[in-house]
Amino acid sequence: MTNEAMNKRILIVEDDPHIMLGLEEVLRGEGFEVASCTRGDKALAAVTQHRPELIVLDVMLPGLSGYDVCRQLRAAKDTALILMLTAKGQEIDKVVGLDLGADDYVTKPFGVRELLARIHALLRRANRTASDAGESDSPFRIGEATIDPRTFQITCGEKCDALTPKELKLLQLFHARAGEVLSRDHLLNEVWGYHYHGTTRTLDQVVVQLRKKLGDHRGDPRHLLTVHGVGYKLAANAD
Repeated sequence: MTNEAMNKRILIVEDDPHIMLGLEEVLRGEGFEVASCTRGDKALAAVTQHRPELIVLDVMLPGLSGYDVCRQLRAAKDTALILMLTAKGQEIDKVVGLDLGADDYVTKPFGVRELLARIHALLRRANRTASDAGESDSPFRIGEATIDPRTFQITCGEKCDALTPKELKLLQLFHARAGEVLSRDHLLNEVWGYHYHGTTRTLDQVVVQLRKKLGDHRGDPRHLLTVHGVGYKLAANAD
């Protein structure tokens, strides 16, 4: 049993019985507590019942798609880690899931070792973020927006939005190093971690969403600034 598995609950949302049984066996063998659900329209109730730390969520589900489940979970401010399973190999399908608040994805068919590696990596990063937040979980400001790490919420004026774990981590990184240029590779490594195989488009899409939540005007950002050919920086006078 690994440290990440101790007392960790995983919910599998998958309608293929062979994949479901295989995942249950492997994850229980790793020491996880495992619950399962076979329908998208039952997934939110299963999350409420089992309160998992991580959800393995198939995209193609009866009743409700994995994308819709992910969207509803994040709209409800649920911060469970979401690892999506998709049979689609096109980058745009993966980007859609990440934009909706998923934390990672694995494309079918997948190897058990790869899936376990990604689950453990997600949990390690979540544990590290929680540990790092021990001394820095107080709300902080960027411009007119207030970010509260304890509730994963950002408030700008009368508007309050939920933050995904990745969005919060990015804002914490930018705030801690305001005025510094952070390369795309550095940001991807710090937030997505391990051997990220995607493109920088994923990061760019998350930054677009963060700019909206910070109240930046489209095409004329005042807080998260693009440094062409390098990455991004938080304007030094933004906090």
